[in-house]
Amino acid sequence: MTPEEVGERLVALLATDDPETGPVTAEISGGGPGHARAVVDVPAARWWFAAETARDAGALGCDFFDWLSAVDEVDGGFSVLAHLWSTRRRHGLLLRTRVPREHPEVESLVDLYPGAAWHERETYEMFGISFARHPGLRPLLLPPEFEGHPLRKEFVLAARVAKPWPGAKEPGESEGGTAKRAPMRPPGVPAPNEWGPQKSEKEEKP
Repeated sequence: MTPEEVGERLVALLATDDPETGPVTAEISGGGPGHARAVVDVPAARWWFAAETARDAGALGCDFFDWLSAVDEVDGGFSVLAHLWSTRRRHGLLLRTRVPREHPEVESLVDLYPGAAWHERETYEMFGISFARHPGLRPLLLPPEFEGHPLRKEFVLAARVAKPWPGAKEPGESEGGTAKRAPMRPPGVPAPNEWGPQKSEKEEKP
């Protein structure tokens, strides 16, 4: 099946007359011939059902779980994405949903795809997105005492404040050159005198 056919097929299978369930839409990702994928957006309440439908051998036969992650959309909440693959029919599907920034939660896919357990734990740890019915959302990469979710865009990375940002230089700039742009802070990082060691030094001065 082509990516267009995969998307159209899943949209048709998830079609309903109930307006409260929310729309299901499909588009095609970039990447060119051989790399494009069907991208199907579903409401968070139908996330698990959409994955179950995609896995069904009589539907799309996506029997292989590839990966799951999230994207911080700032005011738009978080996009949760899962890439599924059919080993028999050789087509892929990118399933996507949106959860709110306040109390983000979506159904776990572990009972459908056991391989999702690791990915959901990482996404929970890095973005703070809960996965209902997951058998164990315990720390995976960070120490238990770590506070916050590092991949949220408002999270302040201490290393970016404690030392100069090592961003790429513009053409013509060099270590010995005199013409340099004013340093730019990465998104979400406050000025050094507002947070970090320089703030402490400023407060200690009479």
